[in-house]
Amino acid sequence: MQKVLTAAQMREVDRLTTERYGIPSIILMENAAHAVARVITEKLGGSVKGKSILILCGKGNNGGDGAALARILWTQGADCFVHLFGNVSETKGDAMTNFDSLRRIDESRVTNGPNENCLVLYENSEFDSSDFIRDTDVVIVDALFGTGLSRQIEGELGNLLRKFPKWKTRLDSIFVAIDIPSGVSSDLEFAAEVAFPADVTVSFTAPKPANVLTPTFRKGGELVVANIGSPRELIDAQPSQLFVAEVSDAAKWMADSRYSDDSYKNKRGHALIIAGSETYSGAAVLSGNSAIRSGVGLVALACLAEAKTEIASRILPEVILATIGSKEFDELAPKANAIAVGPGLSATDPDIESLVRKIVEERTRPVIVDAGALWFFNPPNGIPGRHADEGVRLPLILTPHEGEFMRLLGTDDKDAIKDRVTAVREFSQANNVILVLKGERVLIGHPDGRVVVNPTGNSGLGKAGNGDTLTGVLAGFCAQAAAMDIDIFETVVAAVYIAGLAGDIAEKKYGKRVMTASDVRECLSEAFSTIEGGD
Repeated sequence: MQKVLTAAQMREVDRLTTERYGIPSIILMENAAHAVARVITEKLGGSVKGKSILILCGKGNNGGDGAALARILWTQGADCFVHLFGNVSETKGDAMTNFDSLRRIDESRVTNGPNENCLVLYENSEFDSSDFIRDTDVVIVDALFGTGLSRQIEGELGNLLRKFPKWKTRLDSIFVAIDIPSGVSSDLEFAAEVAFPADVTVSFTAPKPANVLTPTFRKGGELVVANIGSPRELIDAQPSQLFVAEVSDAAKWMADSRYSDDSYKNKRGHALIIAGSETYSGAAVLSGNSAIRSGVGLVALACLAEAKTEIASRILPEVILATIGSKEFDELAPKANAIAVGPGLSATDPDIESLVRKIVEERTRPVIVDAGALWFFNPPNGIPGRHADEGVRLPLILTPHEGEFMRLLGTDDKDAIKDRVTAVREFSQANNVILVLKGERVLIGHPDGRVVVNPTGNSGLGKAGNGDTLTGVLAGFCAQAAAMDIDIFETVVAAVYIAGLAGDIAEKKYGKRVMTASDVRECLSEAFSTIEGGD
């Protein structure tokens, strides 16, 4: 998991990098520029020679990054046009050093005649960017504000940024933002009414809240986080409790739960799913079928008697099917390493409520509560309290979508979850649960205050059935983790990441319009292969 830092925390890391480790700030700026240059070079197929690069610069350090970038790309054969919104004399420190270098190179061009490629510096209003933007192959780089923006962008720059979305629709161009797209507040202090529409954002040292949280992450396109020289210990020491999941988290979990030569079903864990009703038998089928694809040793599905025939006709033959309350159910339940309850269950059945509350209150293993079962814990009933150490050893995992989460909070005021990170953190801490808040950019809260943002997945997963599929994956993963003594929170993070990745693979195969929850389940194998192969 990668720690997410606020603008102030990032400034502190930069300061300590220089003061404690003696790494000059201008070296950090140079490293940042090289990181952006590498991304641009990759996007252009391996070479920038002969390409036109327009770099829009502010007077601060973000503009200094842009100036250093121009010099680097120019030495590699690109034609670079730098538009500084201000004068070089108004810049300071490292930024001034880099802009002064550009001015000298530009003056040399005027004095000695043109080189094979050009580097031109425009100050103030000498250059009208709209005259440069044509139906041509060009890279447009945003180095205007970075993390220092504290207000909405207005005036000349605001008008310019409003033009970019229209230009983008007709240009064969790559839009690159340095650190944060201009117009976006790094710490989400205000809404981005107008912002640079980046295809890729290169952020430095650590992602910022706006890089990873909804809705601003959409403004940045693909996110690349570059190490520019700050020691990891400085990042780890920052007090942020916000993280973003990485492919390495999923890869570590898969390595920890890998199949050995002596693996068999009892070592791989048993998952029990209590799901399905006469009306919603499909939810049980989807959760059971996805659980058996998770790598777990055994999956048992318990349903109501009236739904059993319908479920039996569609469930995979490897899934054991039992009736709730039967002798077989009573024998299977104690053997389960993890239990999931809720998909397709009736929220008005008192017998089901009694069973669900008993499982949660008397749990001796991880329990996942989803869908219909969440209704039983709405106020005033609430969630059964447990001591902090019990909550860690015997995790309760709740998986609401936003509507269900508001019911758990006892409110219909959407402002209560406007700050989703804070809402998830406070609920997880107050109720001693792991909370998986579904929706765009799934958030995973831990009782200790940590919140993890999941970067995989797409809006195609918003269709019916995908929540049931995720519950099955969680059940299978948690059963394996309990059997192999793997951390449950890390397991939940890995499960959500892999399920989202399967959704991304399904999108590429079928498109958001056509993809179904069953398609996502069938793409789990490719998600596993992708992570194991390091692709």
